[in-house]
Amino acid sequence: MTKTNSGKLTFTILSISLLTVMAGAAIAPALGIIRAHFAEAPDMLIQLIVSLPALLIILTNLVFPWLCGKMKTRTLALSGLLLYVIAGTGCFFADNIGLLLALRALLGVSVGMIMPLSTGLLAYYFPPEKQAGLMGLSAAMNQMGGVVATLLAGLLANISWNYAFLVYLLGLIAVVLVLLFLPNERLKGGSGPSLTLLKRFHPSVVGMFLVMILFFIYPTRFAISAHSGTDLSNNAITLIMVGLDVVAFLIGLVFGKMMQSFRHGMKYLPPAGFICGFLLLSMGSSLPLLLAGSAFIGIANGIGVPYLNTIASMKAGKEAASTVMPLLSAALYLGQFLSPLIVTPLGALCFGADDLLSPFKAGVILGVIYLLQAWLTRKKQVVE
Repeated sequence: MTKTNSGKLTFTILSISLLTVMAGAAIAPALGIIRAHFAEAPDMLIQLIVSLPALLIILTNLVFPWLCGKMKTRTLALSGLLLYVIAGTGCFFADNIGLLLALRALLGVSVGMIMPLSTGLLAYYFPPEKQAGLMGLSAAMNQMGGVVATLLAGLLANISWNYAFLVYLLGLIAVVLVLLFLPNERLKGGSGPSLTLLKRFHPSVVGMFLVMILFFIYPTRFAISAHSGTDLSNNAITLIMVGLDVVAFLIGLVFGKMMQSFRHGMKYLPPAGFICGFLLLSMGSSLPLLLAGSAFIGIANGIGVPYLNTIASMKAGKEAASTVMPLLSAALYLGQFLSPLIVTPLGALCFGADDLLSPFKAGVILGVIYLLQAWLTRKKQVVE
């Protein structure tokens, strides 16, 4: 592979990473306007607009190895991307909540098809010594996709509720790049998830699950805590939250160099970052605490995701896309979906249901559990 072709292929795969975070996060700023439009719909159905794609992503990840055996890489990527654009922008034309949710479910299927490719193809086409840097870039693009999509969707929603869904037209960029530069090779298909596969890769799979449970405490609780404890405007709170994504993006850009310099201690930085971040947020709602806590959580997420992807891809080799990457993707979205169902009861049990900061305090406890998990599985980390 020439240097020029390698660069084009890298950019193509990273363009897929730009899209995967947009399944739910992109529409979050418009949810209040959407709720007003579908005023007669039950509140649960409105919440499913954001959470339903995650469930379909998990289910699609479980059959992804089978899909690899049926379709070549370009065909699989194009199928997922075209479905992504059609289902995502199709919500623009939805005139009832049932059709809207059906399209959101199809969007989840599409992300389930492309998410493992966004990291697995890096392991397939590039040698191990380049994978840490590329996984960092993939995570950085994922964070940048969240920033761009969130801001665009918020602006478009000011026109009308359904305009927010036009943000999924960004998928057409990846469609063109895949058509031009992605080779149409057949990845080795697998039989799907198994206890043997989970046993082999459990340090990364469990770690990814814990990272997402911890990280999603922040987007689900930060604005509520900041509004109740400070005089900050909604725009100021939004900027702080976007700032976290920017921090994670910058960490992703330098992740490869960090792995070269601190490879033996990298596994402990994400849990330590989450512990420090949530400890600061649990101490109060002053602006310095909010800024410092957000920065630590951004650092933790910016390191945790690419680190776990890197060690798993190095262990799986060229078969990563059809073996461990679907498992990691499923763990990621399962952690997102279950985070409030685990954190809220834990916080209420330990610190009382009336404590608005209890989710952050629960995050400290879960951060310690993640730190213990990283230490107990240290001998299974391929980068040791």
